Amino acid sequence: MTASRPKSESAFAQAKQVMPGGVNSPVRAFRAVGGSPFFADHGEGPYLYDIDGNRYIDYLLSWGPLIWGHAHPEIVRAVTEAAARGTSFGVPTELETEMAKQVIDLVPSMDVVRMVNSGTEATMSAIRLARAYTGRRYLVKFAGCYHGHADALLVKAGSGVATLGLPDSPGVPQETAQATLTLPYNDEAALRALFAARGEEIAAVIVEPVAGNMGCVPPVPGFLEALREVTRAAGALLIFDEVMTGFRVGLGGAQGRFGIDPDLTTLGKVIGAGLPVGAYGGKRDIMAAVAPEGPVYQAGTLSGNPLAMAGGLTSLRMLAEAAANGLYERLEAYGQRLADAFVAAGKKRGVPVSAHAIGGMFGLFFHGGPIRSADDTSQADKALYAKFFHALLDAGVSLAPSQLEAGFLSAVHTDDDIARTEEAITQAFDRL
Repeated sequence: MTASRPKSESAFAQAKQVMPGGVNSPVRAFRAVGGSPFFADHGEGPYLYDIDGNRYIDYLLSWGPLIWGHAHPEIVRAVTEAAARGTSFGVPTELETEMAKQVIDLVPSMDVVRMVNSGTEATMSAIRLARAYTGRRYLVKFAGCYHGHADALLVKAGSGVATLGLPDSPGVPQETAQATLTLPYNDEAALRALFAARGEEIAAVIVEPVAGNMGCVPPVPGFLEALREVTRAAGALLIFDEVMTGFRVGLGGAQGRFGIDPDLTTLGKVIGAGLPVGAYGGKRDIMAAVAPEGPVYQAGTLSGNPLAMAGGLTSLRMLAEAAANGLYERLEAYGQRLADAFVAAGKKRGVPVSAHAIGGMFGLFFHGGPIRSADDTSQADKALYAKFFHALLDAGVSLAPSQLEAGFLSAVHTDDDIARTEEAITQAFDRL
């Protein structure tokens, strides 16, 4: 049984009267784990406090953006100072240029970048650009990878759709969905077979270089290299969706970590430090096709918003400094400790489990492994995860309310936080 959270339960009942399912994003409704969601009151560092006064060690971190934890003083100061000068102008600011320079400096493949307002906006814009640049129709994505809720991308779309058990693309015209070809993640043979048959028709391949929307699933050795090889040979573009992995699995994102040079990259989450933001960018000749320099139209009233630029720029500058002092190695070590504690507790009690940790991301699965694709994650025991989730929540530890989502670590989690979480994981298995 979950702990009583009467204020949150009352707030949820009220929310359901005025919002679909009581939420503004589906997975927040706790449908995958049962019960009612807790309602946040405030956050501080690695901790999240609900309106009932409970404190949680937070590994959700707003689904990834909060690599500096909640309400980091330097980020709050930057956003507050920006807000005092004005929240939006509709004309350029120097802050946008500074942010663009910082992103380009840190992301190996980017020559030019365009700021937008969300990860969805970034991916849909990158795909439109890829189709225009190549003059081709078909997009390739991988089952279980989520790239936002644009029509062309809601085909075997990963965590949200899979969690709710919905059809892949309700409301999406059939002809739109048919222009998206889907392959199993980490399946090099299937990739090569598709390109051998239809490579000249394919505009682009979009991929989460480390999947984060079927749990955290790293690429198998050689998979990303094969993507780069076959797309280049066929004249198709390679799009890395680093909305989640950007500045999370390493300072240069997954592409920097694995040494892959994509044609286009999409970003979000961390680059906004918790404010709504997205970006897409890549090679100069490709980005030259974007309006007003070229014919591919994309616009946004709040793109380059000064609050998001101020918070994000501060965050990225802090990360660049912290990376030189071993931040990402520490995050990965913490994630590995949580993964090891989970696997050890499962083995001790004879429960099939497996886990991954990479950079500031981790994934915990009630499945004996290996976990390499959406087919594997779909076989994980979701009922056991739900019990585990609530046991941890009652112990003051907040994970994603779905086994098909990644967990996240922040620069402000401490050894003590990890040790207390390891203990909570061990004790949670006693309640399964």
